[in-house]
Amino acid sequence: MSSHGDPIPMTSRRGGPLRGEAHVPGDKSISHRSLILGAMAVGETRITGLLEGQDVLDTGRAMEAFGAEVINHGGGEWSVHGVGVGGFAEPDQVIDCGNSGTGVRLIMGTMATSDIAVTFTGDASLNSRPMGRVTDPLALFGCQAVGRAGGRLPMTLVGAKAPVPVRYVVPVPSAQVKSAVLLAGLNAPGQTVVIEKEATRDHTERMLAGFGAELTVEDTDEGRVITLTGQPELTPQTIVVPRDPSSAAFPVCAALLSEGSDVLVPNIGLNPTRAGLFYTLQEMGADLTFENMREEGGEPVADLRAKYSPDMRGIEVPPARAASMIDEYPVLSVVAAFAQGQTVMRGVKELRVKESDRIDAMAQGLRAAGVEVDEGEDWWIVTGRGFGNVPGGATVESRLDHRIAMSFLVMGLATEKPMTVDDGGPIATSFPIFEGLMTGLGAGITRTNRP
Repeated sequence: MSSHGDPIPMTSRRGGPLRGEAHVPGDKSISHRSLILGAMAVGETRITGLLEGQDVLDTGRAMEAFGAEVINHGGGEWSVHGVGVGGFAEPDQVIDCGNSGTGVRLIMGTMATSDIAVTFTGDASLNSRPMGRVTDPLALFGCQAVGRAGGRLPMTLVGAKAPVPVRYVVPVPSAQVKSAVLLAGLNAPGQTVVIEKEATRDHTERMLAGFGAELTVEDTDEGRVITLTGQPELTPQTIVVPRDPSSAAFPVCAALLSEGSDVLVPNIGLNPTRAGLFYTLQEMGADLTFENMREEGGEPVADLRAKYSPDMRGIEVPPARAASMIDEYPVLSVVAAFAQGQTVMRGVKELRVKESDRIDAMAQGLRAAGVEVDEGEDWWIVTGRGFGNVPGGATVESRLDHRIAMSFLVMGLATEKPMTVDDGGPIATSFPIFEGLMTGLGAGITRTNRP
């Protein structure tokens, strides 16, 4: 079931070309961080283009519970009146993070070095996900966590009364874990050091520097070493949120798969730690180009133009690229189903612990649609059938996972028979305008049972 109401079955079918401009929502990662760091600054932070999906709205409500004032001015314009580093009040209610693993882990880090107790919960999907990989490093600061078996929500964190700085090597590439430790380090004295052996998305580092934190990043033999000096006074900012590359993936891939399509997706953030999918698609032979390259708010931005690409071929995706496109593997596997030959994806173990086990969810759905898939713990291989040769005709489970639902709806735009997802409701967590945007381009997506 959807976490926000009754299930919303949705069906997609092959039709005419997709044409026009796809104005996708603001970047989810940057939206979360804008609200959190705005709440930790002293004064008013102004945000334009905030993603108004459920995940980000839940983070905004959490910041209000900690004492910040969060105001929606309409049209994607928001302001946050912060309480300063170390200024969080103890919430008088449980913090419900809905479906957002990013939200809950970043918020845990944010409060871990304040002398307050906070209880976290979420929907059925989030409450099934292990939190140990974030609570373990937070314990080094002096934060205590008590939750359900396996380190799952609901969980109460008791922040450190006398936090100490830490030096932490991230064991598995994870921007969420890295960010949680850095946010905790803001209210710890001295220097907190985070070392990641493989670079992950660096929005937190960029934004911390923008808010005035003293932070250095150095590439060494150990890996990427990030050093943060704690207890700064953060300066409020004016933030223009670029549009989300993870959301752009869906209209881009739909255009590549739909005959005669030509879609422009403007103002997409192309941070090098996020743009791996687009380079992978180009290597597969996609007609995908970057137009009007520029920089906005310290982030590289471009307009993406995607055209129908019937001659794509399978490739082996470099494992080192995984961190820069981890959320895009589900829709990449859909594109791979229509390519010629095998697409090999390795080093993707983190997909097993996302909103769902995304490798299993996609493998089961692709097989039901007539596509051959092999899988292991941290790899999977999709054997493409070529354009016009993917049967489709399946009803698949979204598993409360927005990206699974959107990926199979993209797939149905090019299969011989329609594809149905049992619940499109979770799409609202990250891409609330998905249905209207896609149908506006000409996509044949409908609600199977309209009320």
